[in-house]
Parts: sequence; C-alpha cells; structure tokens
Amino acid sequence: MRIVSVLTILSVFALSSSAQVTTSGLSNAKGLNQGVQGLGFAISAATGLGVSYRYHLPSKTSLQGVFGIIKTSDKLALSLGGEYQYDLVRGVDTRFFFIGGIGYYYNGSGKNDIIGPSRIGVGIGGEFKIHEAFHISVGALYTFYSDSQVLPLPQISAHYYFF
Repeated sequence: MRIVSVLTILSVFALSSSAQVTTSGLSNAKGLNQGVQGLGFAISAATGLGVSYRYHLPSKTSLQGVFGIIKTSDKLALSLGGEYQYDLVRGVDTRFFFIGGIGYYYNGSGKNDIIGPSRIGVGIGGEFKIHEAFHISVGALYTFYSDSQVLPLPQISAHYYFF
C-alpha cells in the first residue's frame, strides 16, 4: 500500500513539472542559453553529502552529482547521489526549480549499519547568486527511505560556476 502512495506522489510531481512558468524578459537574460558547469559542496538526506558537480544544460534542465567518502581505520562512510532539476522560474541572479533525486548512503565495516540506505527525493528549490560566480541553493524535499519512512527534509548546496 505504501508503494502505491509513493508512486502516486511521484506521478503528481511529474505531471505538474510539465507546466511552464516564466518571468517576462526571461529569454533576454544574459547567459541563460549556454551550458554552465559548477563545482561545490552539497548536503542532502535524499541525494548525498559531499563534493558536488552541477551542469546547467542550455535549457531549463540541470543535472547534479554528489559524492562523499570518509575512511577511518576500521569503518567506511560514503554517500553517492544525483539530482535532476527543472527550472520553473529563472533569472540572472535567481532561479526556482523542481527537484527529483536519488541517493545511497553506506556506513560500516563489511555491512551497512544504516537502516534505509537508499533514498528518493522530490520537491522544490531555489538558487541565489551571492557573489559573481558563487551561488547558494536551498531546497525542501519529501525524502522516501528504502525502509518505507517518508520525511520532509531540507537540503543546501554551494557552487562556484565556471562561465
């Protein structure tokens, strides 16, 4: 029954993401019709914790990958995840977007000690220019854990873009 609820929620988000909301003069904003790459750091219970690479395609789509690893003498902790972002409103200094992502967390020595290590997240986010090529993103995602737990959780990231 819980899987039906998850699929219903994902379907609603997927159908609503096809609607286009734009601001006037969006097509005139400088630099929006070119691909941009960014490197930074991301913290998300849904899509990972660690070094982040983001690529804004020359469209309304962005892709982000996150990877983090810490190894001590007897334990390994890692996270691996990815995000799809679809711009709802995009300007030169800000953008608001739909987020869909997946992630996997591992912590242990030989076996994973994390309950619900696989995650799927859906939600909305915003990105804000702080200074020149440095941007901060925040988001709110419904995070679906592999142990059937669902939590609304925040995420944050910071990226430096190479224009």
